[in-house]
Amino acid sequence: MLVVAHPDDASASVGTRLARLRDARFACVTDGPPRDGRDAARNGLDLGSYAKLRHRELEAALALCGIEPSQLVCLGIPDQQASLSLAQLAHSLADLFVETGAQAVLTHAYEGGHPDHDACAFGVHAACRLLRKRSAEAPAVVEMAGYHWGPEGLRAGAFLPARDETPDEVMVRLTPEEQVHKRALLACHASQEQTLRQYPLDTERFRIAPHHDFLQAPHAGELYYERHPWGMNGERFRALAAAALEELGVAAHL
Repeated sequence: MLVVAHPDDASASVGTRLARLRDARFACVTDGPPRDGRDAARNGLDLGSYAKLRHRELEAALALCGIEPSQLVCLGIPDQQASLSLAQLAHSLADLFVETGAQAVLTHAYEGGHPDHDACAFGVHAACRLLRKRSAEAPAVVEMAGYHWGPEGLRAGAFLPARDETPDEVMVRLTPEEQVHKRALLACHASQEQTLRQYPLDTERFRIAPHHDFLQAPHAGELYYERHPWGMNGERFRALAAAALEELGVAAHL
């Protein structure tokens, strides 16, 4: 199963591997339009029309990889607000994992790039912990590289170093044909063209997920999303994570 925050995340981070996942199920956590309306207005649309556009863009990208709309589940959490529903997200994902019999889940890393990405990472790991708490089988978790803020600025398509361990990273070097295919996938998300420019076209990176402590910052210094008016900062995210962990009754170190 693939769990992503936004309709363009699979194309950006998984890209050419999507065609190998045509038997998988896909969960998109948010609906696409931030509620401040600026992204929708930039595309000349209201919130509802913008949400439908982003969904059509996602379906078009998946179709290029032989993936049917019936394989897609949209959880409908408002864009930029997944951090406000962490416990609900964990329960929803745990139910999906059981329903689909998922043996492995590909999702975001905890890296401070976008609060919805970090919320997805939390939701997947907490869902797995919930299943283990119920003595049920939990899927293995694999991460795709997103983006984070570092000493040299924004870095996309690369992982932060893991804190307590260094899981083996797989870097896929894309062939010229695969790069053409990735450009076609990204072109499906025309409304996100400016954001998607930051991703490399020649590599994709994956790793077995390390253990994450969601009560600690993913890295020292300013987080990328703290540089934007997205209604979230690291301190608030960690407080929300702590409250969700208490509500779920699972350990902080997931």
